[in-house]
Amino acid sequence: MTEQSAATRPLRIAIVGAGPAGIYAADALMKSDSPTGFDGVSIDLYERMPAPFGLIRYGVAPDHPRIKGIITALHKVLDKDQVRLLGNIDYGVDINLEDLRRFYDAVIFSTGANADRALEVPGIDLDGSYGAADFVSWYDGHPDVPREWPLDAEKVAVLGVGNVALDVARVLAKTGDELLPTEIPPNVYEGLKQNKALEVHVFGRRGPAQAKFTPLELRELDHSPTIEVIVDPEDIDYDEGSEAARRHSKQVDMICNTLEQWAIRDVGNRPHKLFLHFFENPAEILGADGKVVGLRTERTVLDGTGNVKGTGEFKDFDVQAVYRAVGYLSQNIPALPFDDQAGTVPNEAGRVLVDENADGAARFMPQTYVTGWIKRGPVGLIGHTKGDANETIACLLDDTANFTPAAEPELDAVTKFLEDKGVPFTTWAGWYRLDAHERALGEPEGRERVKVVERADMLRASEPDKVS
Repeated sequence: MTEQSAATRPLRIAIVGAGPAGIYAADALMKSDSPTGFDGVSIDLYERMPAPFGLIRYGVAPDHPRIKGIITALHKVLDKDQVRLLGNIDYGVDINLEDLRRFYDAVIFSTGANADRALEVPGIDLDGSYGAADFVSWYDGHPDVPREWPLDAEKVAVLGVGNVALDVARVLAKTGDELLPTEIPPNVYEGLKQNKALEVHVFGRRGPAQAKFTPLELRELDHSPTIEVIVDPEDIDYDEGSEAARRHSKQVDMICNTLEQWAIRDVGNRPHKLFLHFFENPAEILGADGKVVGLRTERTVLDGTGNVKGTGEFKDFDVQAVYRAVGYLSQNIPALPFDDQAGTVPNEAGRVLVDENADGAARFMPQTYVTGWIKRGPVGLIGHTKGDANETIACLLDDTANFTPAAEPELDAVTKFLEDKGVPFTTWAGWYRLDAHERALGEPEGRERVKVVERADMLRASEPDKVS
């Protein structure tokens, strides 16, 4: 490190991705001891969307204000003087890794996961077969997806037994008027008003003890006055591995207890039926004239370990749409190595791993790190990314003594670069303006906010001076 840089300026860090993972990383940096050779830290958070908060804004169902309350904690981090938000910037298009290295001493990627993991079954490409991620983006008002969604199926299948599957099933089963008090934008409300779904079937290939729901999310299904949740008593089955899972996890036991209670009760008369099916492995999506007309599943049985095996018995379900919610997948990041199968950037404790030397020693990409789902895959709850951030930041701080300082670390160097390129970037002050605008839109209807969808409208509200 040059003598000029030592202790004369803050450590300059770029974090690409201003969702929870990136904001937690910024928080961990600010709470750490001053890095070796620098006077504190200065952080720029880059975000592709005009607004921050990533998964919280564009991945959490609108009828989950409890989870969206996490934004309050994230707000406090972004309010700190050491942090700047630079939004509406597309990494790989508006700025690249070589550019970032000019302005920052280190770069952290926290870009998350926004694509659907593939499901290899016949018929997956039929009209009426959808990825859950695309549907979530639609009902969450993402600016980069179509404004309309086909909701003309009366019977719908959802493949998967995680929280995303529950969100998709619940939104499909609720009425538009039930969701109107939330922040959904007008186009989503109009679409949901036309929704014809009367039956929603959720399928899992294993049993109740292997479901990946959280207990609270599961119980919330039964809170709607329009949704009748139905569980077949024959699907309540446990083997030795399942019983062990219940003994070792209070959460698993709570899920099983809830499902057992639903299985033994009488079916009520709420207008929309939501069936939770277990031991049904999707084998084929059935089609006619290129459109979904059914789902074929193979019945499975437990093998004693909590896993299942096929029985060779098949059943056809009459459905006109299928949503796969079998996991998210991160997308390739330009200039970084990428594991296409895992959907992650190869790394060791957050240090980006290039390859191994001839002697087998790991070779890392200098001053480049990852955190969150791009680091470990899209598993776990939002809060779990805090541990990721702490580990990554600890490694970064251990490495600072060997950093090559940035050539242009001044705060205005990167903003001048963006302005010269004509990039209309948004700021944290701009978020406050957009936030106030969305709240004002909701006020006449007694709603907390109405989400703005169009990117141009978001820019106009947040950075009016940058919109021609």
